[in-house]
Amino acid sequence: MKPRERVFAALAHEIPDRIPRFEIWIDAFIEELGGEDEASAYVNMGQDCVLLPRTFPEDSVAWKTGVDELGRLWKDGFYVGGVVDSHESLEKYSPSEEYAKEFFDPAYVNQVRERYPDHCHIFGTHVGPFNAAYMAMGFESFFTKLVDDPAFVHKLLEHRTRWCLAMFQEAIQLGAEVIVMGEDSAHNQGPMISPKMWEEHILQYHRQIVDELDVPVIWHSDGDIRKLLPFAVQAGFIGVHGLDPISGIELHKVKAEFGHELVLIGNVDSRVLCGTDLDEVRKEVDRCVSQSAPGDGYMIASCNSIFDGMNLEAVAEMFKYQSEVGFY
Repeated sequence: MKPRERVFAALAHEIPDRIPRFEIWIDAFIEELGGEDEASAYVNMGQDCVLLPRTFPEDSVAWKTGVDELGRLWKDGFYVGGVVDSHESLEKYSPSEEYAKEFFDPAYVNQVRERYPDHCHIFGTHVGPFNAAYMAMGFESFFTKLVDDPAFVHKLLEHRTRWCLAMFQEAIQLGAEVIVMGEDSAHNQGPMISPKMWEEHILQYHRQIVDELDVPVIWHSDGDIRKLLPFAVQAGFIGVHGLDPISGIELHKVKAEFGHELVLIGNVDSRVLCGTDLDEVRKEVDRCVSQSAPGDGYMIASCNSIFDGMNLEAVAEMFKYQSEVGFY
């Protein structure tokens, strides 16, 4: 099967020739992994998907220093808080939907698609409404206002949902076939808000996003999201990415409960990729393969991304070993 066919077979809960390899964010070690650019690194490492590139407008300070277009405060490349605390600041830091076009270079995106026509072209970034809202306000302010002033929070969530849709619709227009919505919603002990609050405050926006996009949508979140998985089904997500074993998520148990409704992606423990024991890397890949092998609906990937601080040899071994195992 060709890479795209393999991915869409998995998304349809059909059994492809092997488990698809679906690493979403691979921006660390691009040159070290043998890539001239990010797209070529996906292909060189045997991935079945290629992440379409995103750019940043010259006037954006996201990931730099200052307050960006969404009200997020950055210092030396790190997020340190949010400044949205009133209707006035919400209006100031809610860019127009047209501005989303500034985050793409259509010629470059098209070049990537033409270079790798047989791969599944995906787009993913952390612009989910919940994630974008608490970053715009800052954690303490957001979660306090969620109780004390839910009307204001919903106004913010509405703005961020429109922004999320604008970004993803632009990506789809440029050729994205699958969307990954980054929406970090949990920590190692469980969801950031209760399932009841999630159903009341967040579910409607996730449904809106899935309903208004014409391609499959995958939800990404770090942390222990097990109590939120029923809402992922209700929202209509085709799958979930991450499935963080550091948070106690056991792949075989999640697959038994949700594998018939959600495609599961990830669960390779990022801790082994930060270490030096290559045998442990191979054991971790074997574990994910064996726990996902019964039936269908799984794509293998790390539980987070390929990030700075990982051991290059461990990352390379994971990709190499994935190509040797995972056949049905």
